[in-house]
Amino acid sequence: MKKIEDFGIRVPEILLPKNIDVASWSVIACDQYTQDLDYWKRAEAAASGKPSTLNLILPEVYLNSPDKAQRIEKIRKTMKEYIEGGVFDSPRKSMIYIERKTAFGRTRRGLVTQIDLETYEWKPFSKANIRATEATIVERIPPRMEIRRGAPLELPHIMLLVNDKDDVLIGGTGKAVRGKAPIYSGELMCNGGSISGWAVESEAEITGVTEAVNKIAETNRAADGSTFLFAVGDGNHSLATAKAVWDEYKEKLIAGGADEAALKECPVRYALVEIVNIYDTGLTFEPIHRVIFDCDVEGLIKSLAEKLGGSVSDMAGSAELEAAVKASHADFGFAYREGGSGAQKYKLLKTGIKELAVARLQPEIDDFLKAAAGTGAAKPEIDYIHGSEETLKLGERDNAVGILLPPIAKDSFFETINGRGPLPRKSFSMGEADEKRFYLECRKLF
Repeated sequence: MKKIEDFGIRVPEILLPKNIDVASWSVIACDQYTQDLDYWKRAEAAASGKPSTLNLILPEVYLNSPDKAQRIEKIRKTMKEYIEGGVFDSPRKSMIYIERKTAFGRTRRGLVTQIDLETYEWKPFSKANIRATEATIVERIPPRMEIRRGAPLELPHIMLLVNDKDDVLIGGTGKAVRGKAPIYSGELMCNGGSISGWAVESEAEITGVTEAVNKIAETNRAADGSTFLFAVGDGNHSLATAKAVWDEYKEKLIAGGADEAALKECPVRYALVEIVNIYDTGLTFEPIHRVIFDCDVEGLIKSLAEKLGGSVSDMAGSAELEAAVKASHADFGFAYREGGSGAQKYKLLKTGIKELAVARLQPEIDDFLKAAAGTGAAKPEIDYIHGSEETLKLGERDNAVGILLPPIAKDSFFETINGRGPLPRKSFSMGEADEKRFYLECRKLF
């Protein structure tokens, strides 16, 4: 049996506040509510006057703020104050099994641990153990490097998905530790639900994790010997940033004479993550729909039918169209005005696609729009919409088409990425915004 480190996993040294108050300490991931300043003002009110992870992150609503540099400097100062000022308890060498109950009545289970960034790669068609699920936008990495580079602490909002139909990793770990008292438990702020965490630290508990990972690796081993162990579900750009900072720092260490043993012990080489089973019933995958403005809608539908090998049929109304799309994993719905401003039309494109539908659809849309932009007519524009109701409503506008995408098929998720590389951006959303990961555990970094 391979050691847990052979899979790029290490037991981290977790920092938690003394007498932790989850309600004020824990805050939602920085990349949520990026256009909703009021949400972050409510979070500030909930954390007011108390130690909080809100003081250790830069919400992306402020990413283009003129005082960004001062905010980053204040974050680093606060991190140092928390470390030196007795906010944290002694480091605890432990993974953490968590149960997150959301405001939507779902319970998601996960395992917080640290991963070796040498075993992660975001570039397409990588054979690394840990791979990106969506296309990484390189331009989004440098601004995030400013925040991580030299930061005394890291806080995870990265979620890795594991292809574990038998639930041996997360479920098995939960069974092993839930008889103990949790090391933290409480309500989360701003409609975040609640969370509890149990230490995974004894030799027997870590052995159980190791055996589970060995089994999953064996099940998912490809013919060429590579293993697609984890897919980045949330926080891909944060993980790509962590790797970029490590690559940068590694060069300095090597130039200073560091050997492989020293490199392996460097905290910057690792990143805290939460691992979640893709088959967890508390983890929902929602498709992100498309709306296109100012394009030849009927030409687009005809082109997609030809390229995807599908057939088009009329639907009586929006409810019938939505129901038909939701009942499939390979069919698409179109809502638009005939001729751009005429009668409302609803059409269903049925296909025999076996992989994740968005992976086939988006490249064909991109090609059609690129060709249309070169014709001299009005340039088409695309937007990405959460929720079928809004998509259908936008499809009622003149010269617009709402495109409904089918549900995400968990069974073909890993297979599609392994065969086709990362999915197009804006392919799916893991749950509602309030269900996203909250910052809670910390680890010393620089």
